[in-house]
Amino acid sequence: MYSLWGYCAALLLILLGWEATALVLRSPAVPGPYTTFTVFFLQFPALLPQFAVSFYRVLCALCLGTAAAFPVAVTLARSEKADRVFAPFLFLTYPVPKVVLLPVFLVLLGLGDAAKIALIGVTVFFQVMMAMRDAVRRVPHSYIDSVRSMGARRADIYRHVIVPAVLPDLYAALRIAGGTGVALLFIAESVAGTSGLGYMIMNAWSLVDYPNMFAAITAMAVLGLAVYEIISLLEYKTCSWTRAGK
Repeated sequence: MYSLWGYCAALLLILLGWEATALVLRSPAVPGPYTTFTVFFLQFPALLPQFAVSFYRVLCALCLGTAAAFPVAVTLARSEKADRVFAPFLFLTYPVPKVVLLPVFLVLLGLGDAAKIALIGVTVFFQVMMAMRDAVRRVPHSYIDSVRSMGARRADIYRHVIVPAVLPDLYAALRIAGGTGVALLFIAESVAGTSGLGYMIMNAWSLVDYPNMFAAITAMAVLGLAVYEIISLLEYKTCSWTRAGK
């Protein structure tokens, strides 16, 4: 988590660059910050429900993808036999851009939330699973042997050694997956949907309503920042030992 002053300084630089770009281009397609934020606050009652819909989709996908990825990653990392059997399949499917599966999910799950959550969830699954598999493998065996020598059971080893050791890597993977998820959400909502911020952006674009388009883009940026900060807050609350000595 970063300081409020750091965010304010970064925001000021972004706004200055944005204003300079708008002045140089002098195009209605790039309204300045003042126009955009004026429309943003005027349209806030309309933006808020769409923001909530998009946030719900991303949050569900992150939770479901992570819940599925973590046990798979631990199993592959702790079992050489399972890794030999399933790792080749995962390595072959991981590089495939999951966005190409959107038409398949739309056919199978319809145009509602399920297809969009499935697309993002599958992407999150692979990103988190690959990161966690490597993180679990990096846990020193000396840690496990130490608690085992004190009579720890398998469940104790996972609870007191493996999970705490890989939590920072999990949150790092979730930050990346969260950013990817918001990008995929925009694609899914703009291609097939009648709700969400992605739909609002493309609908405003089709109507040549650039101030409303940029207001929705701003809301999408806030969504991405909210996801990032929620993950950072969870890390702050659950990984206190990483701050020791700082």
